[in-house]
Amino acid sequence: MLLVVENHSLPRTAAFFDLDKTVIAKSSTLTFSKSFYQGGLINRRAALRTAYAQFVFLVGGMDHDQMERTRTYLSGMVRGWNVQQVKEIVAETLHDLIDPLIYDEAASLIEEHHTAGRDVVIVSTSGAEVVEPIGELLGADRVVATRMVVGEDGCYTGEVEYYAYGPTKAEAIKELAVSEGYDLERCFAYSDSATDLPMLQAVGRPHAVNPDRALRREAVARGWPILDFHRPVRLKQRIPSFSVPPPALVAAAAIGAAAATAGLVWYASRRRAATA
Repeated sequence: MLLVVENHSLPRTAAFFDLDKTVIAKSSTLTFSKSFYQGGLINRRAALRTAYAQFVFLVGGMDHDQMERTRTYLSGMVRGWNVQQVKEIVAETLHDLIDPLIYDEAASLIEEHHTAGRDVVIVSTSGAEVVEPIGELLGADRVVATRMVVGEDGCYTGEVEYYAYGPTKAEAIKELAVSEGYDLERCFAYSDSATDLPMLQAVGRPHAVNPDRALRREAVARGWPILDFHRPVRLKQRIPSFSVPPPALVAAAAIGAAAATAGLVWYASRRRAATA
């Protein structure tokens, strides 16, 4: 896809990407269940339950009710987890688990948007402890995610401070448009799920990627482009010119890593160090 380079005399624009099954081939939150099981944070029954949830997600995606049930179960499961322990597990396994899942087509599209002068924003219902490092791998300018509450003892309370899902994704995008000066009518958005219709409707150039049945129907009815991403590949196996920014997001991304398994996402708006 050839993208027109932005005229910087015009308002700024951005490309907003959902993460799971849009940029990566699986659920980022559920992918870590085995690592947390091996680290002693969850038992075998919990690991099997999250593995089943991953299967359901891969086969047909989760509808709103399934997402809510999974969120409630997993947010309760991480109550009492020590943040530092989770942070270490995520740091040790992130690249091995996530890097092979990144769609080559998505990585190329992100590169094209950057070349065209647009910011790239990852908007996901997964924890920032996962989303931010993935954003760093991909060269994203910022991420939108949910926050979990951390108690004074450094452990998760099981409460959710901010849940980035459905309409709240669209609200976050609109807030970014105000703070960053984006012209939403000229912005792009990509997602696989009908639960992200509010996010897609918030921009002038929405795209359905590997859409579920409901989103496919909406995309056809509205005349939105439908993209098929199906080639996961490690970034280091891609073209040598793929750039990775300095690890400016790593420290903050590690905070609250347990929420990744809980299927929750931190809301974080971060800017890459200006080079121009």
